[in-house]
Amino acid sequence: MAELVAERGVVPGLATVLVGEDPASEIYVRRKGEACREVGMASFHHPLPADASADEVRALLARLNADPTVHGVLLQLPLPPPLDGDAMTATIDPAKDVDGLTPVNAGLLARGRPGLVPCTPAGVMELLRAAGTELTGARAVVLGRSSLVGRPLAALLLAADATVVHCHSRTRDLPAACREGEVLIAAAGRPRLVTRDMVAEGATVIDVGINRTDEGLVGDVDFEAVRERAGAITPVPGGVGPVTIAMLLANTVEAARAQTPPG
Repeated sequence: MAELVAERGVVPGLATVLVGEDPASEIYVRRKGEACREVGMASFHHPLPADASADEVRALLARLNADPTVHGVLLQLPLPPPLDGDAMTATIDPAKDVDGLTPVNAGLLARGRPGLVPCTPAGVMELLRAAGTELTGARAVVLGRSSLVGRPLAALLLAADATVVHCHSRTRDLPAACREGEVLIAAAGRPRLVTRDMVAEGATVIDVGINRTDEGLVGDVDFEAVRERAGAITPVPGGVGPVTIAMLLANTVEAARAQTPPG
């Protein structure tokens, strides 16, 4: 980023849009803004009331698409009903889609072509690299098929030459399928779904889940039981979350660089 500022005079700017007053979403957006300011990036937050119309959301996103000081636009999901999150996300300029969720960027990822990649899957890949996990030829099990995490993550793992087994709520004998994984990534949104008997000895386990329970935040993995069996495992909270925000900042810098070529 320092090079971008010094050579092109550009400070990367991230705009966040939050519709309604969901407490969890407010925390996520605040942390993203704090992370921007911590590294010297510009942060623009745009709250809208829960009863904002689709036209109002589209109009705000159009203004941000046209604003040259904004290089990344993030629409915090989920949106309050009856707003359609997919439809609203599709109106973001793909060049500013730092969440990697527009049809254009999703299509580029599916085709194995360069584009802005969803932050959580990108963060998972970074964690696997940091752990020294060899993906070439490895059997990687992805538990969950959301467009936000599961589907793009499977595409990234395939691009890294892993053999991907994609599991979901209709998978037969889910424990047996999960045990096949040298790498197991849980992104199903169900607290402590993955138990010790579902994990192969020495497997690398990445827990993407964040579930609010009476005991506090827990992941999709029964951490205390599985850590005894796994070769490496991420905690919740404090595992994937911080890396996801780092990937968001990296995407914003990359978007700013692409939007402001030298000269």
